[in-house]
Order: sequence, then structure tokens, then C-alpha cells
Amino acid sequence: MPTSMDMNNTDNKNIKITLLALGCSKNLVDCENMSTELKKAGYNVINDVPASDIVVINTCGFIESAKKEAIDNILAVADYKVPNGNVKKIIVSGCLSQRYPEDIIKELPEVDAVLGTAHYGDIVDVVAKLSTEFGKDSEKINLTSDVGGYKHLVKDREISTEAYAWLKIGEGCLNRCSFCAIPLIRGNFVSRPMEDIVEEAKLLASKGIKEIVLAAQDTTNYGIELYKERSLTKLLKSLSEIEGIELIRVMYGYMDGITSDLIDEIARNPKVAHYLDIPIQHGCNKILKAMNRRDTTELITSRLEAIRKAIPDCIIRTTVMVGFPGETEEDFKELKANLKKWKFDRLGCFMFSPEEGTKAFDMPDQIDEETKQRRYDEIYELQRQISSELSQKRLGTVTRVNVCSVSDDGIFYIGRSYGESPEVDPVIYIASQAEELRIGDFVDVKIVDCSDDFDMTAVTIDGN
Repeated sequence: MPTSMDMNNTDNKNIKITLLALGCSKNLVDCENMSTELKKAGYNVINDVPASDIVVINTCGFIESAKKEAIDNILAVADYKVPNGNVKKIIVSGCLSQRYPEDIIKELPEVDAVLGTAHYGDIVDVVAKLSTEFGKDSEKINLTSDVGGYKHLVKDREISTEAYAWLKIGEGCLNRCSFCAIPLIRGNFVSRPMEDIVEEAKLLASKGIKEIVLAAQDTTNYGIELYKERSLTKLLKSLSEIEGIELIRVMYGYMDGITSDLIDEIARNPKVAHYLDIPIQHGCNKILKAMNRRDTTELITSRLEAIRKAIPDCIIRTTVMVGFPGETEEDFKELKANLKKWKFDRLGCFMFSPEEGTKAFDMPDQIDEETKQRRYDEIYELQRQISSELSQKRLGTVTRVNVCSVSDDGIFYIGRSYGESPEVDPVIYIASQAEELRIGDFVDVKIVDCSDDFDMTAVTIDGN
């Protein structure tokens, strides 16, 4: 396959490419890496599908709704393909490609290439080949033989999130939850060497990024296969020594990985956010066992008590699933009762989706969609009440906020404190008493209102 170096860089600049990132933050990082490599090769990366020669759609394939979103986006881009529009080639990458490469090629003939989760680094070569075949029905490219890995990650990558940056510390998953296809898509968990992560964080800091968000399928497993021990605490210590980094946020942890040394580090390290995202998936031991989770309700209770004792202001987010096969009304009531007891600050809820290749796909006692939806609605209403009660306690408090953007009406700045993770949590609308705030700066604000949808309003205090 020819490389882009075989082509004149001037020619490459005439080729316009748009990349679309679907799904989770980890997919966004992969898209940023592909964009960086394409720009290095001289291609003109834009954000305009109709004006593009090539469109790359980086997909999620985790649950049914994500698959539908990916297919809908592929079909939408196909509407702009020659002869109806300007788009000449379509590349589909990521999780959906890894799971269903043959189906994509067969059922979506508009797609010219599929790249799996181990082949992001091949994007330049694939674009080079496709761009020599504009106007031709070229042979379909299928690069999905390998799974996962982090070799495609570029330390000095472009950042599409101006006020913060996601930082991948590992890829794949060691856990084998009975409902989850991630190990099939991304492979076993592989930790990035600590020196690579620290080097990338230093580069981010040199670009003015002050908040980094650590991401992996299970961040608390970091180092377990590379250093033969959980090493997230050591990583946090190293990252906190970087000048310019003001906030380090830990996402996607598992309760059994929230160890006493990690809790102590979060409690004492001023740069580590008093925030944890710990998907528990359920609150009934019978269902947790069927899900092949290591957690029990007793472990969840004890770890939450330890966290809140050491870090009283810690904001804790979780995710639960309803409608898992065999979930009875009694199991569901137990979930609700425990959520009332545990009082998570934030909670996301999913309805079980049977995924091919997983143990739960054909388990007996599947739950009907109407029951799933009812249980989902009940969890949502319960959590709305809990979150509303807890958010009211922040009224009148002073907190440090990362200024991320400006509201559409231009009246407010939009920011997040240590307690709000990007993309999944509420935001803080800031009325500035200063002339102007800069995106990416941290300022002190006072919370003056909490709305029904959990967004907050704040005013800057003296000195901002």
C-alpha cells in the first residue's frame, strides 16, 4: 500500500478530510490522534462533511443505541457522496468496524474502508490509497485482524477540547462482565508506560491545558499487568508534579480498585479532583453475580463510607443497568433501596442490551422492553430527587471553576468545578463581574442557584 509520503504534500493539502467522533471520550482521543497524523502528512483536516473529499467516522459499537447512531451517521454522510455531493470516499473506524467489518462492507456499499481498534495508526496509508482512486470503484479495505492496543497514540496530538484534555492511560479491559463486549472489541487491558503518560501530560501543559481527565476502560486497573500492581496512585503523584496542571480527574474506576492508598492520595493531593466515577451496574448481589461483577453490595457500602470519611466533599458518579436477564421486581426494589442509601451525587442509567458474543446475550429470563423502560424511568426519577437534594447543599459555597466556553446567548460563561466531569455532568453558568474571562482559566465563583435540571448558576468573586 503506498504511503502519503509517495504523494506530493501540495497534493495532500488539496484533499479535505472531516473526522466524526461518536461514542465515548476514548473514541474522541483516537480521533484526535488520527487527525494529528493526517495533518502531519499534509492533509487538509476540516469540520465540514459536505465540503470534504473523505469522511472518517469513528464509531462506537458498545450497545444497540450506539450501533444505531453509527449506522445513521454513515447513511447521513453517504447522502453527500458523489454523484449527489462532493464526498468521494468514506472510512469507518473504531468499535463498530472491529465487531462487524464484513457486515459493514456488505450492507453499506458506500463505505470504502473499515479500520478496527488496532489500526488507527494506518489512517494515513489508507487515505493515501483511497485518494489515488477518486472516481473509481476501488477495492474495499478491511483492516480489522488485530484488536486494541495503544501504539497509535501520539503524545503531541492536537486537542479538540480547548479547556481540558482527555488522557488515555490504558486500552482494553481485563474484566469479563457478562453483558459487555468491550474485551471482544478492544482486547485485554494494556497499561501505557508511565513515562509516556507523563510526557504527554507535560506537552498538554505546555499548550496551556490545565485540566487533564484520565481515561481507560478501568483506570483502577492501571499498571496491574505492566508493573504487577495497581499503580494509579503512583501515576497521580507523578502527574501532579507537572507545572501548569491544576486539576487531574479520575474516570471509569471499579469499586474494588478504590484502595485505601488511592483514597488517601485523592484526599491529600491538592491537584487531584475530589471526584470519582465508579460504575457499579447494580445494587443486588444476585444480579451482580450474574453480571460477573467482583463487587458486592457490602463492598460498595464499605468503600463509599471510606471515601466519604476521608474526602467529605467528594462528588461520586455511578452507572447502573436495569432489565438484566433474571432481574425480578424484588431485585429491582433492592437496587432502588440501596441507591436511596448510597446517595450517589450523579447517576447514569442504561437498559440492558443483549450483545452478540457476550454471556448475557442468550441468558434465560430476558426482560421485556416495556418493563425495562418502566424501571429506567423509576431510577431516573429517584436519582433526580437525590441529585436535587445534594446539589442544594452547594448553594452559597465558593468553588474553583474551569471556564470552558460561552453560552449560545453570549450572556454567561460555562464552566465546571471539580465536581462536574466533561460531557456527562451538569455545568455551571457563570456571570462574570470582571470584564472578560479566558477559556481554560480557573476562577473562583460563588454558587447562587441550582436549577431543576441540575445545572448551576454562579457569580465570580473579588479578584476574578
